[in-house]
Amino acid sequence: MTDVTMQDGCTRKCWISAALIGLVVALFALSGHKGIVAALLLGLLATGLLGALFTWMACAPVPRLGERSPTSRLTPVVEGEVPSVPEHAPSAPAPLMAAPAASEAARPAASEAPKPEPVAAKVETPAAERAKEPAVAPAAAEETGGSQPVALAQPRSGAADNLKEIKGVGPKLEQLLHELGIYHFDQIAGWNAAEVGWMDENLKGFRGRVSRDDWVGQARILAAGGETEFSKRVEDGEVY
Repeated sequence: MTDVTMQDGCTRKCWISAALIGLVVALFALSGHKGIVAALLLGLLATGLLGALFTWMACAPVPRLGERSPTSRLTPVVEGEVPSVPEHAPSAPAPLMAAPAASEAARPAASEAPKPEPVAAKVETPAAERAKEPAVAPAAAEETGGSQPVALAQPRSGAADNLKEIKGVGPKLEQLLHELGIYHFDQIAGWNAAEVGWMDENLKGFRGRVSRDDWVGQARILAAGGETEFSKRVEDGEVY
């Protein structure tokens, strides 16, 4: 007799037992004046619950002892013996083909192409005033890059602009600009990218301040006779 036949017989017996108990429950319900419909419902409910319970408890398949797991069926490897490689083992991936030497040589050439450097527009002063300016030759470019702006030996007409009206320029920084020959707004307004880079690197203790506070943009407004919100505060005595 097979396992399937034995399990079917067990299930049938469980449900017969459950049906008999359900019949007894229905008879007890009738004797308790529950009515035929209520007695039938209680009997069917008891039959269904008990049949499922009996089947689960008595007919569930039990694993056989001594059955080996798929892992234990593997052939043990004897010490010193080289295990054989299965036939379906994936083969090693083929090595990637080297790229042509011509394409490798072309890459650095493309990356070494020089990029055009943006140059800020200079604000030119009147020719008559430029003729009076005692120009000082700019210093050679530093190792950090850039070129020193054209400096003046002294302010034009003996009076320098109030460079403190530029946000980011305090009294100490204004004195440092005077030492570098910077006295007027139009000088700062005419700086190009290389000159801004030189000033950012050579303002001792204030590196990066020129580009960070946009001195050139502020100086262009002030050189044209305009005002900024910060310059109004300086003129009103609210700053410094």
